[in-house]
Formats: sequence, C-alpha cells, structure tokens
Amino acid sequence: MRLAILMTNTDASTFAQHHPDDGQKFSSLVHRVRPDWEIEVYPVKDGIFPSTLEFDGLLITGSPASVHDGSPWISTLEELVRTAIDKKIPMFGACFGHQVIARALGAKVGYNPDGWVLGRIETTFEDSGLTVPLYAAHKEQVLSLPKGAKIVARTPGCEIAGFAINDHVLTTQYHPEMTNSFVKALLNAFADDIGKETTDEAAQTLIKDTDLDALAEWIALFFEQADT
Repeated sequence: MRLAILMTNTDASTFAQHHPDDGQKFSSLVHRVRPDWEIEVYPVKDGIFPSTLEFDGLLITGSPASVHDGSPWISTLEELVRTAIDKKIPMFGACFGHQVIARALGAKVGYNPDGWVLGRIETTFEDSGLTVPLYAAHKEQVLSLPKGAKIVARTPGCEIAGFAINDHVLTTQYHPEMTNSFVKALLNAFADDIGKETTDEAAQTLIKDTDLDALAEWIALFFEQADT
C-alpha cells in the first residue's frame, strides 16, 4: 500500500518546531499497524503537491488554517480533492482535511456556535453505535453534507463529526494522530491565545489517552477495503 499524506498544518510556532509534524504523526500512527506501507509526505501548505495521484490512498491532515482563508494552496487542494473523487482514489481527511473535502464538494463550513472544541471528545459512530474517544482542536466544523455523503459519526454540538462517500471517502472532525501528552502540551502552549478557562476545561477531559492502535486500524482498514 502506497499512501500520500497531504500536510496542511501551517503552525510554524516554537511549540510546533519542538514536536513531530503532522506528516510524522500520521506516518507513525499508520505504521503502528501497517509497518510495511510506503508513505510519502507532501507539505501542500507550502505549495508542494504530488506530481501524480498514482497512490493507493490520500490522507489530508489538520491545520490551524481556515478553509476560508483564500490561500492559493487551499484552492489547489480543493481541485485535487475533486480530481481524486472523480478518479475514486481513496481519501481520508482529519479536521481541516474533513472540512476541505466538504467545501471542495460544495458543502458549508462555518464556526461552531459554542466556540473552541478542545480535549477528549466522545464520538458516536453511526453504523456500530460505539462511542470512541478522539481528541479535538477546532472552532470551525462542517455544517452541511456534500452531495452523496452520509454521516458516519456525531458528537455533542457537532452533528457531522465524520462523513463518508461510498467506500472511497472517510473523514473525521477530530485528530486520531494526537497523543495525550501532545494535547496537554498544546493546551498549555496556547492557553493565552485560546483562553485559560477554555483550556483548563479541556485539560480536565484528559484523564485517559485514546486507543491509538484501534484508530490506526480504523484508518488502515478504510484504505484496504476501498482499494479492493
């Protein structure tokens, strides 16, 4: 299996420089359960895109950028999303990735009326009814479904916490790649920007970590089943 990770995280802060980037985070996550998969990382936020879409799958990461920023790289990424859809290339999107796929396909993305969503969030998956914890760090979310999509996950305050299109697109508003220690460090680093009360409330949810192996298996199975 050969995957392309399209890295969209624009954070160039000192905090970000002291932690693995999102390409490394997602590569490490997938390699927990599929160590032999070939993964190539493209920092599309710097305008660096793959020259071909001859991959078994694409994975679009999260970002502090907004899909409404108007940056040229976002428009290019949206066009890539539409091309991938036309070619039925399996595509997974997380947070910003979830939002940019939705917007590229004509859906609405906007602010969560309750503001920032941070910390460990219980996510209910539609097909199984299972509730799975995932980490959140967003203030925008998908407000309407793209044509042909179905909701696959919901959380309190976020009706479209994940969606799928046939067996070739799967998204989540959340961050399967983040660890408990990283989220704690993130909240501490950005408490002044986000607000201490909000980050303190989020920190109280971090009693336990997420199940990284289970989340990695979820992503890997999506690509394997879509590729069959």
